[in-house]
Amino acid sequence: MIDAAGLRVIKAISDHGSFTAAAASLGYSQPAISQMVRRLEDRTGTVLVERLGRSVRLTEAGQVLARHANPVLAALDAAEAEVAAIAGLRAGRVRLMAFPSSSSTLVPRALALVKQRFPDVHVTFSEAEPPESLAALRSGECDVAVAFAYEGTDLARGEEDLDSFVTRPLLEDEVRLALPLNHPRAKATKIKLSDMADEPWIAGCPRCRGHLLSLADRAGFNPDVAFETEDYVAVLGLVAEGLGVALVPDLIRRSAGNPGVVTLPIDPASRRTVYAVTTPDLQRVPAVAATLDALCEAATAKGVCTG
Repeated sequence: MIDAAGLRVIKAISDHGSFTAAAASLGYSQPAISQMVRRLEDRTGTVLVERLGRSVRLTEAGQVLARHANPVLAALDAAEAEVAAIAGLRAGRVRLMAFPSSSSTLVPRALALVKQRFPDVHVTFSEAEPPESLAALRSGECDVAVAFAYEGTDLARGEEDLDSFVTRPLLEDEVRLALPLNHPRAKATKIKLSDMADEPWIAGCPRCRGHLLSLADRAGFNPDVAFETEDYVAVLGLVAEGLGVALVPDLIRRSAGNPGVVTLPIDPASRRTVYAVTTPDLQRVPAVAATLDALCEAATAKGVCTG
């Protein structure tokens, strides 16, 4: 196998015409140059340097290596410089995926922090609910996923093997009941879900719908789901018009309020945990680590970052 060090030696011999001069240009001893040439000749299976007294010249095979040395070494130098820039956060790319209610709260602040501190690090962003984002992380389509899990369920919910992921808790997000402002119970301080058994319901994403069904089952009723939408602005709009009630996480309440909606704590309380998820190898990449730190810092303004 031809290595970069061997190529540099052959190029130096070609440029300077002797082992001694080549050694001086590279900062090696003359015996070291001789040894490296012999090793490269063993690897290529042919003579590369013809020794003529105190001078040397390259054989035809040696000249071929010298001719290819410039572009190969230039490419290696460029690669080393680019990797060094990534390692030093002077460059780098991070692909971030986050669920919609975090994309209007945690994500913008985190992206702003990364841009402010590391302007040459490029973070791309797309929206996806946890099943899709975790699958994308596993397949290499993203580097960091912002996902959530409700109390009593794990993040993967059997859809992914969490052993291959690194999870960093960001915040606890309380789930509340959204009612139209003119609802008879709108002035209550707390609501039992069982009191809402006869109401039409508006369900959100598949995981959110599953959470609603689970809570309702524990409260002893089967909710009448009149509408389903993953757009929480639409959820609140439907609630405001008196078309149903809904469970809404605090992240949404803080970022997409509706003057026609009141949100109340539920009894018993329900929460979800928001996580930043990556892989063990990716968390060692400086740009990914910087993005995780920024997400955690953004979360401290919304809740408690426990990472």
